[in-house]
Amino acid sequence: MSKISLMRAYGYAWITLGLFFFSLAGHWIFGWFAFVQEQTAHGQAIEVGPYMVEILRDTFENWQSEFLQLLWQVGGLAFFLFLGSPQSKEGSDRLEAKIDVILRRVDPKDGEGVIKELDERYSGRHTDQPEAHAG
Repeated sequence: MSKISLMRAYGYAWITLGLFFFSLAGHWIFGWFAFVQEQTAHGQAIEVGPYMVEILRDTFENWQSEFLQLLWQVGGLAFFLFLGSPQSKEGSDRLEAKIDVILRRVDPKDGEGVIKELDERYSGRHTDQPEAHAG
């Protein structure tokens, strides 16, 4: 794959990754300013070690409450839809069975042939369940 096609194929992922790093950098930079201001107000030395502990704690706290929750809701549901969980196949199997019945009734001679042709063409699909469409 060429460089342009990789950018185009994964454009949404690249934009999301860019926004993620931009927001992470902003969080860390403004966190540093707040840390320096707080340390100065308390008359304490400005050191990177305590800042790193504080900013990493805040970052992971944010990820736990927001990022991981969203990741699970969107990514997890998309993953289970891809796997073909019973919940994701329920509607499409029923719809496919209805279409099979319609094809058989509209054209009794060729309807079964059209169904078989479609089943062969899309046989590699994980949601394919021939027993759900048997006549």
